[in-house]
Amino acid sequence: MPSTELLTCAEMARADQLAIAASGDGFALMARAGAAVADFAAELAGAAPRNIVALCGPGNNGGDAFVAARMLRDRGYVVAIGLLGEFDALKGDAATAASHWGETVAPARQIRLDDADLVIAALFGAGLSRDIDGDARALIERLNAWSRASKRPVLAVDLPSGVDGDTGAVRGVAVQASATQTFFRFKPGHLLLPGRAHCGEQRLADIGISESVLPEIAPKAFANAPDLWLKSLPFPRLDGHKYARGHALAVSGPMWRTGAARLSARGALRAGAGLVTLASPRNAHAINASQLTAIMIAPCDEPGELEDILADSRFNAVVMGPGLGVGADTARLVEAALQESDEPRSIVLDADALTSFAGRADELARLVASGGLDVVCTPHEGEFARLFAHAGSKLERARAAARELGATIVLKGADTVVASPDGRSSIGFDLPPWLATAGSGDVLAGMICGLLAQRMPPFEAASAAVWMHGAAARAFGPGLIAEDLAEQLPAVWRGLASEAESHSP
Repeated sequence: MPSTELLTCAEMARADQLAIAASGDGFALMARAGAAVADFAAELAGAAPRNIVALCGPGNNGGDAFVAARMLRDRGYVVAIGLLGEFDALKGDAATAASHWGETVAPARQIRLDDADLVIAALFGAGLSRDIDGDARALIERLNAWSRASKRPVLAVDLPSGVDGDTGAVRGVAVQASATQTFFRFKPGHLLLPGRAHCGEQRLADIGISESVLPEIAPKAFANAPDLWLKSLPFPRLDGHKYARGHALAVSGPMWRTGAARLSARGALRAGAGLVTLASPRNAHAINASQLTAIMIAPCDEPGELEDILADSRFNAVVMGPGLGVGADTARLVEAALQESDEPRSIVLDADALTSFAGRADELARLVASGGLDVVCTPHEGEFARLFAHAGSKLERARAAARELGATIVLKGADTVVASPDGRSSIGFDLPPWLATAGSGDVLAGMICGLLAQRMPPFEAASAAVWMHGAAARAFGPGLIAEDLAEQLPAVWRGLASEAESHSP
């Protein structure tokens, strides 16, 4: 992922406007976009002569494909164009691009795909505002059927037609692309599901828009990659010691539910916390002690004892929820943890700690506000739905929940969204499917806690932990179980240390 900023459709349109205002030449952007599409198409189709079909829509998305088609024809490819709409109705730069074609343009519904080695799909751009129906829907369904049957590639321009660029939603039907060529910056819809599943291989082209437009646009969504948080990542210092790296506390459930909290505690330790303690019910003390070595144990049976532990301000980060059980007892433990502290403290609420407030997000928000602590909540979709009633895309829902709670939200999944109350958000784009295993989220919650213990800011800590969690899973590969994740983190740390060193002046 070459850049971290994600632009909404409106923000991308603004970037285009600023670039055109600076150069006075809007068609130059389309020419460069078309050239990028042509280069990618030639790579996918193979050496000329090959048969290429370009399916063009009535807007600038189709204009890009007209430019690409002309360039491919000039390189010796056999190119046919199918147009959705009337040729005489084309306007602006799209009309200019079409006028340069100079050959027959067939109605898209009549274009034959049987002999095509590649199809360029440029029917609608990322800013599609309605569901696709009628002739356009029939065309996309025919294209998808051809691609499945022939196994030949489809190259989408900007986004697969039918995918909403802001939300990743499919507007009725969408092209199932083998690859997608987009420009300047990716959009949220490139990373959010189901849109990402329609994109195939994704590439970004420089079409001459200066990065100087970004401060004016001020995007708040980012691809979750090290460039976003690497400067905040707490590497050990030469003059450091374990006490300077924070003391994390994980809260264990009863003796028949102890494993989840131990996974969190191990995640916190491997994420770099200087010390980690497990607050354990007495009936689980022997079980937890037999499984732990570097992690200490403190007895804790009820909220008052948790308050006593946290009276020691050296405990500066807490993770709770995994294996705690759902109900009033867990809600009281959460309330105890969220009480105001004389020293800065961060709290990670996961799993049962969230579900214990099902339907009572307002009450949890009051507790968060009254304590004044940094809070990170890590729900999966089911837990999120039990706690919140927000609708919209995953990005929109996570942002709304972060504003409502006054906490950083980690809405987990293959496209995990981290959202801060200030509107900043990151979207995971490379999280492997074998993370979907029991206990994986418990390790992630602990990792976030471990980074918070080292005083990493909440949004950066949550985003970094999500990325490192994915990197650990990629390093292990298929067959992963939750216990493997923490043990892969040393290699992840080494890679990040090397990257940070390469970026240092």
